[in-house]
Amino acid sequence: MPPVFEADKVEFSYGPLNVLNGLTLAVNQSEIFGILGANGAGKTTLMRLLIGLQQPSSGSVRVFGEPPSSRVTGRIGYMPQLSALYQELSARQNVDFFARMYGLSRSAERREAVDQAIEWVALTERQKDPLTRLSGGMRQRVSLAIALVHKPDLLVLDEPTVGLDPELRASFWEHFRNMAAAGTTIIISSHTMDDATHCHRLAFIQEGRVVALGSPADLRAATGSSDATLEDAFLHFIRQGGPS
Repeated sequence: MPPVFEADKVEFSYGPLNVLNGLTLAVNQSEIFGILGANGAGKTTLMRLLIGLQQPSSGSVRVFGEPPSSRVTGRIGYMPQLSALYQELSARQNVDFFARMYGLSRSAERREAVDQAIEWVALTERQKDPLTRLSGGMRQRVSLAIALVHKPDLLVLDEPTVGLDPELRASFWEHFRNMAAAGTTIIISSHTMDDATHCHRLAFIQEGRVVALGSPADLRAATGSSDATLEDAFLHFIRQGGPS
């Protein structure tokens, strides 16, 4: 099957600042694919290109075999790093609003979808609270519920576990694995090794280009050390700027 997401020699600049520099990678169906890099490495910019919010300066981006457009972005669930929530609305009202935006127009269908999304992020008891009464971690959960409410084929998560307690983070990852096993493709950006260990494959990026690509086990082995951790592998490739 063709990749769900492809970036081919992608360049992107903000004025004189080059953010992506010939970045190339591909993500397959049902894969949990992690993009790791320091702040400013280009992770968020790549995700914005993926969902069509920005266009590359050069190179190409394809999602489900075609350039990002309204025809394919409806199959994507996106959780941004900075939440785009309506503070005056309750948690449930936020999820319901975005469910309508995703095209869930029938009230019974939408109600069931909203119920499931809110239950999954463990906010059922707080769903009627306005956003101003929720903690930062709870707002993260609302954002994730919004990304999941229309049951997307591709889930794009930008730093999704920030502010979550360890128990809830473990619960989220269990659900992500179940989603991938059922056919959903998940692309997650992170700078934490805890998230990285749950991914099928990883791309380490630095200064807008891929410096290493492979499974966590392969990347550890590529350092040449039998006891290397994933953090060791990340530092190894970032310091040398590319594979051995």
